[in-house]
Amino acid sequence: MSGDQGDFGSSELGTKEYWDAAYTRELKNFTDIGDVGEIWFGEDVQNRMVRWISERSDLPTSTRVLDLGCGNGTLLISLREEEFSDLTGVDYSEGAIQLAKDVAKKEGITDIDFKVCDVLCQKSVSTLTQDGKDRFNLCLDKGTYDAISLRDPSDPIDRRTYALNVQSLLTDQGLLVITSCNWTKDQLLLHFEKEFELLRELPAPSITFGGKTGQTVTTLILKRKALGPI
Repeated sequence: MSGDQGDFGSSELGTKEYWDAAYTRELKNFTDIGDVGEIWFGEDVQNRMVRWISERSDLPTSTRVLDLGCGNGTLLISLREEEFSDLTGVDYSEGAIQLAKDVAKKEGITDIDFKVCDVLCQKSVSTLTQDGKDRFNLCLDKGTYDAISLRDPSDPIDRRTYALNVQSLLTDQGLLVITSCNWTKDQLLLHFEKEFELLRELPAPSITFGGKTGQTVTTLILKRKALGPI
């Protein structure tokens, strides 16, 4: 199996239709009973990401942060509770954005910028840094790259588009914190080697099965490389 291909097949989790339907249900559940919905990869993974970010002396609370595929918005809400103040969340599902806004409002948070955006559409992505808006110091991904990969694991085109678009959104030396359950550390580094370099890996609990030990998720801190000559 090539490092550029996953040992998994395509899935409905890679389709917009699936997520639109999922967030329609979660939005109704939140309206009816106040359930914020699923936290992708669980609270422990989210808390590890938030803890690493909040403890970095080179990431002040004024850091410009973008959550790619924000879903219900809980990752950014957690960062807001840590006093981070320049937060943007995007998702290609309108239902996700409405849910994120509603969840934040219930928590008394009204200053996170949630908006509909498809990270694979360059035109959509460009709206995030146009009209004098600065590029981001930090991009977060907790499952979005995995979902993109599930469209067609054997075809790298969407994954390459993602890497290029995220690179364009980040400042020089900007960081991408990415968590995946589908790809290993070595595979992710191969996918992103042209645009990013490894800063560090966040440790995660390991499991042993069939005599082999590994992690259920991989979280990497990647630093943006300088753009090459045009």
